[in-house]
Amino acid sequence: MTLPRVPRLDIDGVLRELDVPLVYEGPCPGGQVGAAYVRWPDGRRSVLSRGSDVGALLEVARAAGIPAPRYELVRPPVVVQELLPGSPPLKPSRVTIESMLDVNRRCRGLLAGRTDLPGFALFLRADGPGFCLHEPLRTYDSRTRRLLDQVEEIGAALPERLDGDDLVHTDFHPENVLVDASGTVTGVIDWDGATRGDADFDLFTLRFDLTHRAPELARLLDGTVSEEAAPACWAHMSLRMVDWAIRHFTATEVTVWLDIAERLRPL
Repeated sequence: MTLPRVPRLDIDGVLRELDVPLVYEGPCPGGQVGAAYVRWPDGRRSVLSRGSDVGALLEVARAAGIPAPRYELVRPPVVVQELLPGSPPLKPSRVTIESMLDVNRRCRGLLAGRTDLPGFALFLRADGPGFCLHEPLRTYDSRTRRLLDQVEEIGAALPERLDGDDLVHTDFHPENVLVDASGTVTGVIDWDGATRGDADFDLFTLRFDLTHRAPELARLLDGTVSEEAAPACWAHMSLRMVDWAIRHFTATEVTVWLDIAERLRPL
């Protein structure tokens, strides 16, 4: 069975279709779908990526002191955004994680009263839009089927959305921040999935990532996610990471994320 993969961004095709003369200057580091450095006719550099228009939410973020980029051009499904200072951390440090925790604190309560914005969709009962697909886990092997059964059991007992008053990034990990020489965060990028919800989700995402990337730093996240939010966060991240690994990476990587899911499952 051939499982669907998320295609990488066709930079050349996108630039041909845009109504502004941007010049491609090379790929951005990291990421699975692709982003590129581009230059405007006036010499200014920006970042082009696939994404939805969350520019209004980023205005809220910047007003709270969060170093989020401005959206300079929106042509769905493509956005061109401000190039922020700093560079991706080669290896996350304690300074970087503490700085990310400060960003998370600043996200709390920013969307109180914004009932016009839907809460964060968990996709525990049905497939997400290109991620959190259920069928890959159902068909891969017995271990992934057991995990899917656990995910769907949690999903059946919970609302379909993780509600809350916070601004949630939804993909909050070290590859989506920029840092200065000290490791302090100078930019938070890849806000494509930003929405209203419970910012504990971003902390759980960060813990999930660090358990793989830097286990010694993952302990900084112990006790940060509420008991109420933990099952939903665990189920979503387990489904998301194992599904993505099945469709895009090796069997070894699938095993890594299955092990992490088992290790972090709430009691």
